[in-house]
Amino acid sequence: MFSWMAWTWPTALFFIGIFSAIAVIVVIEIKFPGTSERKGALGLVTTRGDRLFLSLLGSAYIFLAWLGVMGTPLWLPLVISLCWGGFCFRKV
Repeated sequence: MFSWMAWTWPTALFFIGIFSAIAVIVVIEIKFPGTSERKGALGLVTTRGDRLFLSLLGSAYIFLAWLGVMGTPLWLPLVISLCWGGFCFRKV
């Protein structure tokens, strides 16, 4: 059924994590509509969805840069990406 993609546990967990983050953002937005817009450290007016997008995009660049420069293992860029996500949701 899913033979078109090499589904491994890390791949499945990656997609489950992204879809879970989107689901959490949707639930929060339904519960507290329109209260997330703010101007942050970068001078942008962002919503929760914008901050999620910036954190995912930044994390992708962090991992790609790490792989290009250092290679594996990927534990340190994971920590850096989690810190970046925390920064995005608190300060951006």
